[in-house]
Amino acid sequence: MALRLLAVLVALGLLHLMPQLARWRVDGLFRRWVAQLSDTSGAGRVLLALLPALALCLLLFWLLGRTPAGDVLQWLFSLAVLLYCFGPREFEADLEAIVKAPDDARREAAAQALADDGLEISWSAPALGVAAVYAALRRRFGVLFWFFLLGPVGALLYRLARTLRQDIASQLDADSDTAAGYLANALDWAPAQLLVFTLAVVGHWEAVIGAWKRWQMQATPTSWYQSGPDFLGAAAQADILTEIEAGDGYFEERSDPLFELIRLRSALLRALLAWLSVVALIVIGSWIG
Repeated sequence: MALRLLAVLVALGLLHLMPQLARWRVDGLFRRWVAQLSDTSGAGRVLLALLPALALCLLLFWLLGRTPAGDVLQWLFSLAVLLYCFGPREFEADLEAIVKAPDDARREAAAQALADDGLEISWSAPALGVAAVYAALRRRFGVLFWFFLLGPVGALLYRLARTLRQDIASQLDADSDTAAGYLANALDWAPAQLLVFTLAVVGHWEAVIGAWKRWQMQATPTSWYQSGPDFLGAAAQADILTEIEAGDGYFEERSDPLFELIRLRSALLRALLAWLSVVALIVIGSWIG
């Protein structure tokens, strides 16, 4: 776990210094492999699409561990896989482009980079907040969750599942697209739940947890894989739309998109630090124990 934490810290540092690293991912070979499976469909096609890459990743990681400098090589391999799995653009760089845009029109144009699904994002505080929190989940927190849990294989599984669901969905038949959606939603569910709780801790507890509870009351038993993590968007929206009492006793609505984006950016950074701090405590605890 200590080496995984170190790999994450180095990867995040490299992405901060060189945001273009998040764009270097080349998935042409994966796309061609998925196209070769056109005679299969449904969950079988999704399984066959993912297994070779995951098996190769696991095999390489195992083989590197059998070399004299096994720990170092495994760490470098994990770092490379982690950098591959972040993206398709560096999350902080996209937020920075919005904040630094000179006017609302160009800020709205820059905000479209947050939508990995290609849907248009309106220039409003709720829409911008929801898009930002989903981008944070799928470009950063989802990758980190599965990397910490399963190592490079977990991060690669998450990234390829998102690729199937978003980037090459047009290549899939209806049954395969449904199966890919189920898998992507299932992999999103746990990190999204954890992210909601973290945002509640570092932000406005009552608003976030209240929205999460309302979603849970309406959710079906199969919603964890049949639908996306809508509770995360609902929690972010509730936090943004919460009216707060000003110092003079009046209430002001949190409706300025740029202000809310900056505030949410800070909350997501605190959430990231919270995740890394928990992992660091686990590492320290294992050393003491």
